[in-house]
Amino acid sequence: MSSGLLLLPDFALILLGAALRRGMPLGEGFWSGLEKLIYFVLFPALLFHAIARSRIDFAAVAPFVASGVAATVGGMLLGLLARPLFGARRLAFASRFQCAFRFNSYIGLAVAASLHGEAGIVAMGILVGVMVPIVNLVSVWMLARHGELGALREIARNPLILATLAGLLFNLAGGALPAVAGQFLARLAEASIALGLLAVGAALQLRGAAGSGLSSAWLLGVKLLALPALAWAMARLLGLEGAYFDVVVMFCALPVASSAYILAMRMGGDGEGVAWLISASTLAAMLTMPLWLVALGGR
Repeated sequence: MSSGLLLLPDFALILLGAALRRGMPLGEGFWSGLEKLIYFVLFPALLFHAIARSRIDFAAVAPFVASGVAATVGGMLLGLLARPLFGARRLAFASRFQCAFRFNSYIGLAVAASLHGEAGIVAMGILVGVMVPIVNLVSVWMLARHGELGALREIARNPLILATLAGLLFNLAGGALPAVAGQFLARLAEASIALGLLAVGAALQLRGAAGSGLSSAWLLGVKLLALPALAWAMARLLGLEGAYFDVVVMFCALPVASSAYILAMRMGGDGEGVAWLISASTLAAMLTMPLWLVALGGR
């Protein structure tokens, strides 16, 4: 499958969710219940299962991880520059801010496997395991702060953060999931991918970005262009080569994760605006990611 086509299944699920919300009389209670199931059960299971199984050797991959962290932090700082564009809409900014740096790990794993097979999957798994707690912590803190909620309280009870921290501790402790538990979590994880994207589509409102075209363009530019450029520069600076170089650049070129919408909705934020940015980033990434792959092939 070509690079551009790797994004089509996820985008198709978003469109299907939008069609189901408008064309099938399931009722508002169905979609509200589905969103809670995804946020409190399915996504935490996905995160714990993925992180707990990752082989993380921080000593061997320190420059690789440092490149991804530095680029993501750079994206966060660039995302903060969009704050004046939102005026008095503090919660709208807090909700959409995360779209400058959150990443779709499902697409990332598919791209990494296509590029470098098992080595690519392991490399992408390392970055996902390290970055998920960081981006979740920053996203929750920003929403709690601008939503006038207790930031520490919201972070402490956030199921996405709890699941990622539990997965890291389990991994570092050398734990091994029993076969039955692993299969159980894997089934929940598989369900989260499709249902999460359907939920994004169900809440999709293109008018959610009305009146903020410049801010949306800025956040999308940061996510799809500035982040991979920063990753490229850091990878060069730290001497990365081969799979690690390719994976860190493509990791930073990924579109926005569907979990950004779920987090915004659960914390009373601008879910519609985030859903629009997720959809727009997925569409735009179908053009930008192949360009980054071509650039990697020509370096």
